[in-house]
Amino acid sequence: MAFFDSELQNTVRDLGKMLGLTIQQQLGPEWLARIEDVRKTGRRSNEGDASATDHLKTLFAELQDEDLLVLGRAFCQFLNLANIAEQEYNVAQQHSDPLAQLNHALSTLDVDADTLEQALTKLQIDLVLTAHPTEVSRRTLIHKYTELAECLKQIHQSHLTEREREKVEERIAELVAQAWYTDEIRTTRPTPEDEAQWGFSVIEKSLWQAVPDFIRELDHTLQQKFAKGVPLDAVPVRFSSWMGGDRDGNPFVTAKVTERVLLLARRRATDLFFKDVDALQSELSMNVCDDALRAAVGDEAHEPYRAVLRELREQLRQTYRGIVATLSGEEVSRAQWITKDEQLLTPLMLCYRSLHHCGMGKIADGALLDCIRRVHAFGCTLLRLDIRQDSGRHADVFSELTRYLDLGDYANWDEQQKQAFLLQELQSKRPLFPRAWQPSSEVQEVIDTCRVIAANEQTGFGIYIISMASEASDVLAVKLLLKECGVSWSMPVAPLFETLDDLNQAAATTQKLLECEWYKREIDGRQYVMIGYSDSAKDAGALAAGWAQYRSQEALVALAKAHNVTLTLFHGRGGTIGRGGLPAAQAIHSQPPGSLDGGFRVTEQGETIRYKFGMPKLALQSLALYASAILQAVVAPPPAPKQAWRDLLDSMAQQACDNYRAVVRHDKNFVPYFRAATPELELGKLPLGSRPAKRRPEGGVESLRAIPWIFAWAQTRLVLPSWLGVMPAIRQAIEQGQREHIEQMLSDWPFFHSRLSMLDMVFHKADASISAAYDSRLVPEDIRYFGDRLRTELADSMALILDLLGQQEVMEKDPQGKASMQLRAHYLQPLHFLQIELLERVRKYGEQPVSPVLERAMMITIAGIAVGMRNTG
Repeated sequence: MAFFDSELQNTVRDLGKMLGLTIQQQLGPEWLARIEDVRKTGRRSNEGDASATDHLKTLFAELQDEDLLVLGRAFCQFLNLANIAEQEYNVAQQHSDPLAQLNHALSTLDVDADTLEQALTKLQIDLVLTAHPTEVSRRTLIHKYTELAECLKQIHQSHLTEREREKVEERIAELVAQAWYTDEIRTTRPTPEDEAQWGFSVIEKSLWQAVPDFIRELDHTLQQKFAKGVPLDAVPVRFSSWMGGDRDGNPFVTAKVTERVLLLARRRATDLFFKDVDALQSELSMNVCDDALRAAVGDEAHEPYRAVLRELREQLRQTYRGIVATLSGEEVSRAQWITKDEQLLTPLMLCYRSLHHCGMGKIADGALLDCIRRVHAFGCTLLRLDIRQDSGRHADVFSELTRYLDLGDYANWDEQQKQAFLLQELQSKRPLFPRAWQPSSEVQEVIDTCRVIAANEQTGFGIYIISMASEASDVLAVKLLLKECGVSWSMPVAPLFETLDDLNQAAATTQKLLECEWYKREIDGRQYVMIGYSDSAKDAGALAAGWAQYRSQEALVALAKAHNVTLTLFHGRGGTIGRGGLPAAQAIHSQPPGSLDGGFRVTEQGETIRYKFGMPKLALQSLALYASAILQAVVAPPPAPKQAWRDLLDSMAQQACDNYRAVVRHDKNFVPYFRAATPELELGKLPLGSRPAKRRPEGGVESLRAIPWIFAWAQTRLVLPSWLGVMPAIRQAIEQGQREHIEQMLSDWPFFHSRLSMLDMVFHKADASISAAYDSRLVPEDIRYFGDRLRTELADSMALILDLLGQQEVMEKDPQGKASMQLRAHYLQPLHFLQIELLERVRKYGEQPVSPVLERAMMITIAGIAVGMRNTG
């Protein structure tokens, strides 16, 4: 771990010692000695000592279920502590400053102030916190870990006195003990409301401070270089959420849940702004003001700023009380509530302009400016709630309705008939839904959701996303539903193209919409389209999906330009490579030219939210990274690929897709192998999130969600979805004489380079020996060959990627990333062999109920490996 200095290694060791002492106090010295033996043996096993591996297997086979549970808990906690130490270390070190890099890049590109000003208008980052259940840590433990990180920050400050240091060390030991004595696994699945509250907490504890800090730093950087900063009313970053709005395949997200989550978000925003305004009215005691402020407060107000802020504070107080009463079931008038951002901005801007007018700009540009920036970023609703639903659920509404009206069955109509019906009703002034109609409960739920949208302010919502969209009628159906349910404003509706076929047809489908005059008027010049990364990769493999995503974006950008429409692409990326995850800068620079002109909207999912935004300084750096990458990409767009490159990638992507599907879809032994070799079936028992693991409980792998699909392969270290089929297709192209073109693409095309460089990281996380260990114990002998074949492809793929990248070993050019994985590798090794032992024991129960101790131990190893791998899905 040469990249990391001794400070981090010492911190990890010290935290481990504290955990060891806690375990010793509870269980005795013999247990501490056993855990130490396993840790040291795990290190030797990870370094390739076969006798150490055999020792782990023998030891675990001899221990009782209760003993395996203790070991699992110990190593899960070791990994959590190592992660916290590394996270705090990285924040403190700040190896790179994205805004400094932006400054350098703008200088290199010789960008002038006018060009920058135009680029700033396109800096619209919309980060969508999603309800995907990939956060394995409980909220109560996350709180302890956050406190622990703060203590580590304090302990590393040199100015502490000896007693101050002792007090912090005592607090660290207390928090480590608290974590040990707390259940790692939730006893029940979180509700959608729980998930939403977790998202709100990330905003309150981190982003609330990080956002104004980020804009201040960006403004300072640009002021220094161009004497032009970020405009006061600019919104370079804002936040949306799927938590409580994403009902695709989640029966627990109902209209009532959505209504409640909207209120909970508004309550949290009101509370946060109340604290801000309360602090401001305490500080702004000046008595000199301009005429506009004086006219607002009257001649009697000796302290005019306090007078206007007290009134705003009282409005916030009344709003908060009203929301609390409504949540309690009381009938409350919303007439006095703050429901629009302007109600916050007007008094704040009155104070801001007055302070500047009266020569007190230094005061105006302090906490008051931060509060104004927060209003623009978060608004009175904290974030904007997206609604997502499957296209089939909307079609069901009209199918039932047309049958009730004796018009036939909408489900059996062709696309032309559907569009004609929908457009006729969209332009009709009479209601479509009969009063006497009593739809089924499933259809009623869809209608109720749209009525919740109608009953709430526009500011509380983002966009309406249609999963599995494939036709223009899918979008028009939602528009008609919203109209019939009384939504008086034009809610943006985004089709989500997520299978390979739908991505390939995305532009054609969108063109049908934009050629419709009514629709063109309705959208007022802006179209949202969501690109699905997870399901397309699961459908066609990583390379074919990535190329389809790129081409669909290219075509959509050209289509929007032809129709003079602003296109906002919404990227449904997951945290892992198999679900479209890439480092922010690479993801942005690998997009097609022009794809950022309408802003950048992206999902932030599960554990990546905590890793990117869980601490204010982390969040500041993540936001700066996004802004820097986007501004550079707008000012100097990535090059469009040469035709020869496109032709070659067409061929390689098709071959990679064929390779992938030949294994996943067409080999009859794949599903039995997958189910035996991975803990996929056991994952369903882990109460990660509110959404079921499968869209259809009775379905097979094809119905499995992308998250558990990725999660299962990560547990066994085969990480198969990220690489399967890719390198054999590239090898075939090389054998056909295309190596020179491939090397040019790797050197000069950011999209292609990002694909291959990320495989370098994937291969570092992969471990064929661990995968083989799972197979040897868990996979029936007659299909064990399957894993051997996959590991052969893995080895060949690793050799080829090293050859193309000119490296001797994986992650040679990313020493920090390599050291990061190595920091946890020795703790991960025992957990894998522990999980193998537990899986074998669990499966012996067959259809019988599993021992609670054994089941808990199983779940803890799943959570621990996810923590050690730093991702789940």
